[in-house]
This record gives sequence, structure tokens and C-alpha cells, in this order.
Amino acid sequence: MISTAAHRAAGADLRARYARLPEGRRVRLAKPTSNLFRFPPSGERSARLDAGALNQVIEIDPAARTAWVQGMTTYEDLVDATLVHGLMPKVVPQLKTITIGGALAGLGIESSSFANGLAHESVREVEALTGDGRLLTATADNEHAELFRGLPNSYGTLGYAVSLKIDLQPVGRFVALRHLPFPDAASCADAIGSICRDGRYDGSAVDFLDGTVFHAGEQYLTVGRFTDEAPEGRGPSDYTGQQIYYRSIRRRARDLLTTRDYIWRWDTDWFWCSRALGAQHPAIRPFWPGRYRRSDVYRRLVALDRRYELSGRIQAWRGLPAEEPVIQDIEVPLERLAEFLDAFHAEIGITPVWLCPVRLDAPSGWPLYPMEPDRLYVNVGFWSAVALEPGQPMGTHNRRIEQLVADLDGHKSLYSNSYYSTEEFWRRYNGPAYRELKKRYDPGDRLPDLYDKCVRER
Repeated sequence: MISTAAHRAAGADLRARYARLPEGRRVRLAKPTSNLFRFPPSGERSARLDAGALNQVIEIDPAARTAWVQGMTTYEDLVDATLVHGLMPKVVPQLKTITIGGALAGLGIESSSFANGLAHESVREVEALTGDGRLLTATADNEHAELFRGLPNSYGTLGYAVSLKIDLQPVGRFVALRHLPFPDAASCADAIGSICRDGRYDGSAVDFLDGTVFHAGEQYLTVGRFTDEAPEGRGPSDYTGQQIYYRSIRRRARDLLTTRDYIWRWDTDWFWCSRALGAQHPAIRPFWPGRYRRSDVYRRLVALDRRYELSGRIQAWRGLPAEEPVIQDIEVPLERLAEFLDAFHAEIGITPVWLCPVRLDAPSGWPLYPMEPDRLYVNVGFWSAVALEPGQPMGTHNRRIEQLVADLDGHKSLYSNSYYSTEEFWRRYNGPAYRELKKRYDPGDRLPDLYDKCVRER
């Protein structure tokens, strides 16, 4: 925890250091970890602003159910601070080192999003350092309401969150799970609609809802509810060691996790992606230290692989075709989910795939990620690589997904590679609104342009 006075001093210091950065060079935030899969180009010469010290919880107010935190605070640290009060953020993105400011500037989603929307919709107030060097406070109804609504999906191109006040919710000691199988995407989509409409399943309240698609004929919805009691003679499962959570979905119709372990159930094995690094191999896992079985470690290994092109060299040495990374989260309206999955299975073929229903909580929506507030969407997450046929350029599969999502009236998150033309990008991500925000809060273009950062730099 940090005192209010110390936080104010840290914010003033950040602003002063920003003012001293050389003119004529774009400014980027220096972070010790990242969950983006857009890697800056080699030789990139942006000025770096180190905000790493702004990583503390300032205050937890159990009565008001709010947290006041610095922008670089990780959800791992925030969850630890709130659980001791029997509280948690309304939406906790899946990976421990996602920061609260990062979930605002990007998009954070999890299994409570069917009821609570995206992570930034729990933000009451944000203190931001804007591109023009001001340190200001934005809320939904003050003179900077336009910035408050425009920061989500701006990826640090309008300003940086110095601190945020967010809403919390009460929790139980455990989360009881049911894994429900479905033989096809259409029946799975029907069940999603029913559960989200009623907020209940089989007579019980639903606090969490997500899904896992193992292949076109095998998908599961996982419904979770808070409880303070464990079934007689059975304690909670532990998927932080040798057991692997996503594999349990196929084997166990019911399960029980502590609330903390449920929140981080996907982090230990980076959903299922740790298998590509050998961490799930039965001969390797016992010797892979537990402190290194976490998403930020895996991401660093992938960054090293990208930098030195190790996987590509091994593929070539083995005489195998080149592979294109296909690492994306997209949203499609619920009624188009089966159509998307059918095409995805036929043309892309990545498995497993994650499903997460989401309906925006704010009636006015968010201008830079223009989902319809009254419409139920399903986030589909897929993170792997797909072989390229002879003559296919890098980006072939990602471009196909972008077109498919557009055809189905959906949206794509921008944390990974994108291939949109300038015109298409600004049509999909509200170019007029962005340009007005840029004019007001970064007229000197000290921060990167959103299209440059999310599309051109790959």
C-alpha cells in the first residue's frame, strides 16, 4: 500500500519526467512485463517513460466496495489486497500481470463479463497523464467525460492511467463449477443465450460463465457460483501444480476451487498454451518450478523465440512449412457464433478455443470499440500458429479472420497483429471520434497514433 501523499508525489514526478523527454520523438510507456503480442520493431527509437513505480494499491474501501490503485498495479496484487476484505474486482482479466491501467487502455474480459461487461466498465474515475502533459481526472460526468469514454481501446495513444478508482463485489470462499457438454456450436449458443437471459442455471444463480471448444463436436460451458461451503468430504481442487485445469473440463462434471484459484485458473498454463513450451509434458512438468508456471514467464519465452526466430528455423530445418502466429480475441454477436465457429474450424483449425459471453454494462457504449450496448456478444479466443501453404504470405490467416469477423458484424481486439487498411481500420474503430480526442488531449502527437501502433508496427 502507498499513502495518498506518496502517490501524489509519484504522479507529479511522472509528469515532470514526461516534460523532460526530448521533443520530436514519440513516447512509449516502459513496462517490466507485457501481455501484448505486438512486438515493437527492432531499432525502434521512441522515448521511454518509466512508470513502473506506480504499481501500488492506495486504498481499499470495504464499505463503499471500491479500490483506488495506481495504473501499473497488477491484477494479481489487487486481487490479493481485496480478497482479505471478502471482495474482488467485478471483472478480473485472466492473466496475473495484466495491469489495471492496461485493462483500461486495452480491453479486459473474463467469465463475469456476461453480467458485468468489460473490465474498464468497473472504473469510476481515472487520473491520466495526457499526451499534452496534463495530469487530470476524468469521470463519466465531468469536463473530461469524453476522455473517460475514449481511453478504452486507445492503447496508450491518448494518455496513461496514473491511478484509477474501481468498483468491487463481494465473494464467497469457493467457486462451485459445472462443466456442461454440448455436441455442436448451435446448441452451445442457445444455452449461452438462456443462461445470460435468466442469470441462472438449473435453479441456481450463475456468477461466472465461459466455455471451451475442444473441436466442432465437443464444447463445454462452465457455469460457476460463489459458495462458502465445500461438499462433505471433498476439498477444493488444486490446478497450480501437476494437475492442469483445462483438461479437467472433459473429465469432471463438477468441481470446486477456492475463489483465488478460480480467478487464476487460466494463468498457470496460460490457458492451454504452455503445452507449446513443454510445460505440460509429464516428463518435464515435475521439474518445471512452480514459480515459473505462470503467464508472464511463458510470454517472455515467446518474445525470445520471436526475436531470434527459433521456431521458424526449426520448422525449416525439419522441412516443415512456415507457420503464421494466429493469436487473437474477437467478439461476434451470439446469433452469429455458430456461423463463426463453423468457418473457423473449417479454415483455421486451431483447438482448443475459449468462449466468453459479454454484454456491455454502460448504456452509452465506448466510442473506440463500438459494440452495441444492448447486444449479447461472445468473445472467442484462439492462440496458436497455423501452417502456410506454398505461396501464402504471412498474415493470410489473420486477414481471413478479420474479414470473417467483419462479415458477422463483430470486432477484434488489438493486442496482437492486425492487417487492416487505413480506411478499414478507422471505419471499424471510429476514426472521427479518435481524431477529436487526439486533437484535444495530444495535439502535438507526442504519443503514437493508434493505427501506427496496432497495425503498422508488426
